Amino acid sequence: MGDSQPVQLSRSVLILYGSETGNAQEVAEELGALTERLRFATHVSELNQFKPQALFSYTFTIFVASTTGQGDLPANARSFWKSLLLKKLPPTFLKGINFACFGLGDSSYPKFNWAIRKLYKRLLQLGANEIYPTGEADQQHPEGLEATFLPWMTDFRKQLLDRHPLPEGQHPIPDDVQLPPKWTLQAKEGKDSVPASKPVVENEHQTHSDEYPGLHHLDHDIRPIPHTLSATLTQNRRVTPQKHWQDVRHITLTVPESVSYVPGDMITITPKTSPADVQAFIDLMGWNDQADKPISLVPTGDIPSPPPIPDLDSYPGLTLRTLLIDYLDIKGIPRRSFFSTIAHYTNDEMHKERLLELTNPEYLDELWDYTTRPRRSILEILDEFHTVKIPWQHAISVLPVMRARQFSIASGGSRKKTADGKTQFELLVAIVKYQTVIKRIREGVCTKYLSVLRPGSTLKVQLQPGGLNSSIQQLTAATVLIGPGTGIAPLRSMLWEKAALVQAYREQNPGVNPPIGPTVLLYGGRNQESDFFFENDWTELSKIIPLQVLTAFSRDQQRKIYVQDTVRENFPLFFSLLHDMEGSVYICGSSGRMPQAVREALIEAFQHGGAPVPGHPFSRAQAEEYLIGMEQIGRYKQETW
Repeated sequence: MGDSQPVQLSRSVLILYGSETGNAQEVAEELGALTERLRFATHVSELNQFKPQALFSYTFTIFVASTTGQGDLPANARSFWKSLLLKKLPPTFLKGINFACFGLGDSSYPKFNWAIRKLYKRLLQLGANEIYPTGEADQQHPEGLEATFLPWMTDFRKQLLDRHPLPEGQHPIPDDVQLPPKWTLQAKEGKDSVPASKPVVENEHQTHSDEYPGLHHLDHDIRPIPHTLSATLTQNRRVTPQKHWQDVRHITLTVPESVSYVPGDMITITPKTSPADVQAFIDLMGWNDQADKPISLVPTGDIPSPPPIPDLDSYPGLTLRTLLIDYLDIKGIPRRSFFSTIAHYTNDEMHKERLLELTNPEYLDELWDYTTRPRRSILEILDEFHTVKIPWQHAISVLPVMRARQFSIASGGSRKKTADGKTQFELLVAIVKYQTVIKRIREGVCTKYLSVLRPGSTLKVQLQPGGLNSSIQQLTAATVLIGPGTGIAPLRSMLWEKAALVQAYREQNPGVNPPIGPTVLLYGGRNQESDFFFENDWTELSKIIPLQVLTAFSRDQQRKIYVQDTVRENFPLFFSLLHDMEGSVYICGSSGRMPQAVREALIEAFQHGGAPVPGHPFSRAQAEEYLIGMEQIGRYKQETW
């Protein structure tokens, strides 16, 4: 696709996305539906699937990208981005290209929406023409990404109709007319049924007398997921007490190949839906007669479209049931567009009216209250709107595809290899399970899947580069690591990597002290007794590298203490490491209030912890400027989720 340009079409749009977790892809697909309704021949694709020259074949291009790491583009956009950075490109390279951009970001990151801003700037430098102002969504907005996206999309639609009016007598396709699906499912003729996966009814109170209590599912992943490693689960151990409010697991995976990775890199795991939930969905839709018969995925329409699930035709003995278990997300929270889609599949006027009401931009707060706030799943929504009956042939176009979840790798240095030479990945995973405002138990799709897996299970995983990008020079210099809760995972990787560098130096230079700067690890949790993760590691590591561990356990005393409070209690220490020694700081963990609170405390440390010139401490403005300077040269890095 990237090597041959599409056929020139007079009224056409190319929508290219860079997506890490699927949000940008969903936005791109929703924009694709909008342009289809305006009768544009529409093509939606990953950025990496196209070369810049292909943009000339379309009336205009829409770029949608999320920001990852330290202001980076997602992995599936980086090849395209690199092709725009070639020095030989003239400033007229993209002259004649019309474009618009929409970015997805998180304002708790210093480099908010940098990916789309960089892309936008480079497009202009190469002569492309902006046809509509860039939109920027913020994950931290009380009503989520939709709060910015919907108004932007509504105004953009008006702009497109003004700029590209339809021929006389032709009108946009109304919202109440269903767009034909680009792919459908069909039965394989003459094929017998496939034995069904027996539904497992999970019971959290089940007792197991074997060596793996509570781990009752041995799974072998046969999905042909592209660019994956086949990993074996060797450990799935709970590291918090049984009575503790949160179940946190130390998970270890191994692969036989020699694979290199660095601190900050991530493992992505594509979960599966439990057979019991899938059976409930099949019952609800009335699909039992078809559920276990072989099916295949077939394209429809004249314009080629990439399949919604790559390599699905390689799946052995695909059935509706295995498709639902292995690929489709019926337990996720749906986007707004899902409601307008399923409204086509009910004859109940009250249900139809209510579903369409939830798609109205004027009722965005109502949609939020119905879906995101109580974490209502697709399965629950279809149970409540029980008159909706989706034809099984349309399952692939109506239900969202299961997205891979990212987990920071916690292993580094000597812990990257097993004794028999396999590559090892250690993860620290908090099992998501809680009660919502509507008094229902919610479980994370991926962590529920992981929570019952027995050692010996195999998983298809992807290794993805992270955004910490710490050089050897930074690793060996003075370092401040701040990681509450499971945010400690990538920092542990960094510390073991640092220890390996020290040990290698000592082997090569016996009797010589390694040139390594001090490290301060600031860990935060609720209780030292319950969630001081990897405590033994810190003792072991402090024998190898100069390591000082500071803690902030919020519930171990009457006054709550958080990591930012511990920074304030140690201003001179942080000033010394980050100013006098020109060290680096890494902040990992929750993307809520913590990163901004830590940032503020560090600014105060630069004001009150010392002075660049004796007797002349930094003013507030100078302290902020110093921290911004650290960001710009890569000495202040944040990886939050």
